[in-house]
Amino acid sequence: MSPTLILGIIAAYFCVLILISFLTSKKGESTDSFFLANRASPWYVVAFGMIGTSLSGVTFISVPGMVATAQFSYLQFILGNMAGYFVVALVLMPLYYRLNLVSIYSYLEQRFGYWSYKTGAAYFLLARTLGSAFRLFLVAGVLQLAVFDSLGVPFEVSVIITIALIWVYTFRGGMKTIIWTDTFQTLAMLVCVGISIIMIKDALNFDFNGMVTAISDSKYSKVFFLDDFKDAKYFLKQFVSGAFISIVMVGLDQDMMQKNLSCKNLKEAQKNMFSFTAIILLVNILFLCLGALLYLYADAKGITLPAKGDMVFPELALKYFTPLAGITFILGITAITYASADSALTALTTSFCVDFLDFKNRPEAQRVRLKNWVHVGFSALMAVVIIIFKLVNDESVVQAVFKVAGFTYGPLLGLYAFGMFNTRAVRDNLVPVVCLLAPLLTFILNANSKEWFWGYEFGFEVLLLNGFLTFIGLWAISSKEPVLANDTETA
Repeated sequence: MSPTLILGIIAAYFCVLILISFLTSKKGESTDSFFLANRASPWYVVAFGMIGTSLSGVTFISVPGMVATAQFSYLQFILGNMAGYFVVALVLMPLYYRLNLVSIYSYLEQRFGYWSYKTGAAYFLLARTLGSAFRLFLVAGVLQLAVFDSLGVPFEVSVIITIALIWVYTFRGGMKTIIWTDTFQTLAMLVCVGISIIMIKDALNFDFNGMVTAISDSKYSKVFFLDDFKDAKYFLKQFVSGAFISIVMVGLDQDMMQKNLSCKNLKEAQKNMFSFTAIILLVNILFLCLGALLYLYADAKGITLPAKGDMVFPELALKYFTPLAGITFILGITAITYASADSALTALTTSFCVDFLDFKNRPEAQRVRLKNWVHVGFSALMAVVIIIFKLVNDESVVQAVFKVAGFTYGPLLGLYAFGMFNTRAVRDNLVPVVCLLAPLLTFILNANSKEWFWGYEFGFEVLLLNGFLTFIGLWAISSKEPVLANDTETA
């Protein structure tokens, strides 16, 4: 498969995104349009586009690759996600719409005070910057091996070009553009997954019923694990963790909630969330079925697969399937990765502008100028972080950085839970201390859990531990004196 051909397809793909940007935005539009698309986004478009944002290139290659060792147990986690999405729709979104928020972290200022607000926003900026850069780093590595190495393009140059392209189609329209580019990218990703499934089905001489039967009868299709509580695949651990992770990574994440807040009203935003919940289940079932088919194909053809599950789909698509399958894989991973990255870049810009630059008290001309510089700044920062990951070139270190980024959602969970479920006042200036100590203590407990807790190892539930420790810390610095009446109403 010609690298030049692949590069041409990727270039054409970005041209489509840039065209969408010009069609959906106008020169000189206000920052309100950039941040929330004038609160006029169709709910069904938002619901479909959020699929691409919630997934990533890591999901595209990791979920199919985990089937060999985890079977379909990931669906337990997704079922938990669905429960969490209902909490977001019925508890958090009414709060955000009632307060007419642009940045969801401004709730923390109303409930607790200045330092709580800045702490919550800072944790989001850290988590989303590291997380998005890490996802781009992994996929950039795949594209580098498949395309850019053979063309003599250094990794650093390809990363800078990629980030620059994302900036080009997001800098003017912001959320107004993202709503539509994410929809296009989600569609492209789903088409690619569908084509991949059909091509493997045909290569194995299955009709549709035969394919379904082969998957369901295979050793990969077990969904529920109810026997061993210590097992990472145990149902209750997966379900509860999935619920809380979806609450924090959707309901407490500016990136995801910014799309919901761009809908016309709360009712339409809730329609969007409920539709998204149903679609995300179906999409993950598709990914898991694809994974089962990949392993069935390798077994049938006698192919020795890489030990690392993340490399199974790339290995088969680029080396053993037809050239069309390889092109489909590259296009699919590109679509899903940049659907996540462009949305994150817009959310980072929004959060920094609203939460740290006091946009509500600035004239519009100054807001536009600052917004443009912040957008450039975060684009450059993301490129630098990706290049640093490459320079470190140590998988264990990079994985550790990603896990640390995951810890940052724990303080947000603790802050919002404390704020919404009681009326106690906290010593606002001590909140940053609590939100630093809770993740640190969580890290220590997680690192020593096997030795200290009779062989128990934490998985996704480190988030719950982190949030719980934050909650306890906030209680320790609180008093029975309630917040002011207007704040109690919002809590």
